[in-house]
Amino acid sequence: MTRKSTGAGRTALITGASSGIGAALAGRFALGGYNLVLVARSERKLQQLAQVLSVSHGIKASVARADLSQPDAARKLAAAMNRAKRPIDVLVNNAGVLDYGNFIDVSAERHRHLIALNAAGLTAMLAYFVPPMVARGDGRVLNVASIAAFQPVPSLATYAATKAFVLSLTESLSEELKGTGVTVTALCPGITATHMLSRARQTSRGLDGLPDFVVGSAEAVADEAYEACVRGEVIRVPGALNLAAILASRAIPKWLWRRVSGAIVRGRR
Repeated sequence: MTRKSTGAGRTALITGASSGIGAALAGRFALGGYNLVLVARSERKLQQLAQVLSVSHGIKASVARADLSQPDAARKLAAAMNRAKRPIDVLVNNAGVLDYGNFIDVSAERHRHLIALNAAGLTAMLAYFVPPMVARGDGRVLNVASIAAFQPVPSLATYAATKAFVLSLTESLSEELKGTGVTVTALCPGITATHMLSRARQTSRGLDGLPDFVVGSAEAVADEAYEACVRGEVIRVPGALNLAAILASRAIPKWLWRRVSGAIVRGRR
């Protein structure tokens, strides 16, 4: 099977598709021949991306504006797909947000919003889109987590906790759905050159000192994500350096990891 024919006649719905890893994932699935439903809050950016990908890859791309931090957004999106008679073969849960800084310096509303989008919104999307896949006996899910899912991260406390939730949920579902024809993959990228990183750097001088070799490209992450999703892998950590860091963190006692990571964060202030 060629790269182009993998998704021929199939549809991938990608949330958070307007920029960063989401836009790169849209491009990679389009290259694989998938028709697309692009979801984000910025309809203008989605329309521009949809047009480019349609022309470049000869696929159909439609857009759906949605704020998945809102309680009813996933239900409305699923209902819209049903009305359009558009079954979703691949669900890519990429929408997310990050706040960098001390927990006590972030407002309660920002914590709530982060949890609502990164955890509750993702879970709702699974609840609405996975059952039809199981009923058809075929489907792929790609949940975008983070290497922050594997250990506590001071100054990213709530973000890391939501990504740990995503990783745990993915692993549980991957076992529940064995034999159904539906697979669930957790993508756990490291630091990636996106608008999210740029915004975090504006609020923390410590992040300006990150060496270039630890910052990956969205396109490279998307390539690995696509491969893992199509193969039905449960966990993919893009990049040899990130994978080595995860393996090392698992070998270190948690109390020691907490102290080391805390000291690193304090040293960057």
